[in-house]
Amino acid sequence: MRQLPPPSIAMPANRINIAAWLLAGATLVLILAIHLLPALLAGLLVYELVHLTAPLLQRHLTSQRAKLVAVGLLAVAMIAAVVLAVMGIVAIFRSDAGSMGGLMGKLAEIVEKARASLPDWASTSLPTGADALKDLLVQWLREHAGELQLAGKHTARGLVHVLIGLVIGAILALREATAGRAQGRLAMALAERAQRVAEAFRRVVFAQVRISAINTTLTGIYLLVVLPLFGVDLPLTKTMIAITFVVGLLPVIGNLVSNTVIVVVSLSHSPEMGLVSLGYLVVIHKLEYFLNARIVGNQISAHAWELLLAMLTMEAAFGLPGVIAAPVYYAYLKDELKSVGLV
Repeated sequence: MRQLPPPSIAMPANRINIAAWLLAGATLVLILAIHLLPALLAGLLVYELVHLTAPLLQRHLTSQRAKLVAVGLLAVAMIAAVVLAVMGIVAIFRSDAGSMGGLMGKLAEIVEKARASLPDWASTSLPTGADALKDLLVQWLREHAGELQLAGKHTARGLVHVLIGLVIGAILALREATAGRAQGRLAMALAERAQRVAEAFRRVVFAQVRISAINTTLTGIYLLVVLPLFGVDLPLTKTMIAITFVVGLLPVIGNLVSNTVIVVVSLSHSPEMGLVSLGYLVVIHKLEYFLNARIVGNQISAHAWELLLAMLTMEAAFGLPGVIAAPVYYAYLKDELKSVGLV
């Protein structure tokens, strides 16, 4: 991996560096504007994984072959993960528990429990039985068919972008081992900008692992300690804890996914339990903003208010993708400012 100059050494702001900064900044903004953030993050992930894996293999192989083996191992692991995920989804839908009838029966059971505990004016608006619930779902699907079709297209396009990003990240990691340094001055300056972005991504990802571990610990305390103290034993507790950690590696959106799963499972116990879980998880979700700012801020030498301001600004400009990209973008920006002695 190419070594960056120490932050204490101020680089001259010549025309080449200024052009590289402008091009890099415009590219990062364009990536958000045209919705290519998943491809960027996927490419950076593979690039960093190769650089983490290759040194372990260099004891027995040359640098170039070590990176080739690392890319091959990552490719096999990703393909295996995709195949296992597809097989798991197919197995779930083929099983009785995952069939549409079983799903409707479970939802109907939740609705019936809610009807028994809600006042009459509220329970009358709930569907009666699995057939009524199925009819309501079919009607909703017909009314929102166009939106669902559009969402499906966006999801498929996003998956294609991720796959392309994975391939690009692997190619760039291999190119470092097979090609020499760029000859042009502008190309070298742009390569340095890209390396700084990758370094910022690495620091933020390591911080996100710590955040996910803390969030999983708090969720585990709630599911395994707090609820049993009050005589509540939810099903799939270990599965929910595992899901919380895995999806928690995604900033912000990961918490939304895990919270949804926990609330739905809590509703199967009782509507009141669903509300209690929702309230607890909302508090955890709000605390994650400050936790994220604190831990990530330590990694990029930034105060919590700096990162919170960056996340707020990026969210206002680009929505949820802006919140996800904010820590990486801000870490890169601060690194560039340090390189010229401005901060």
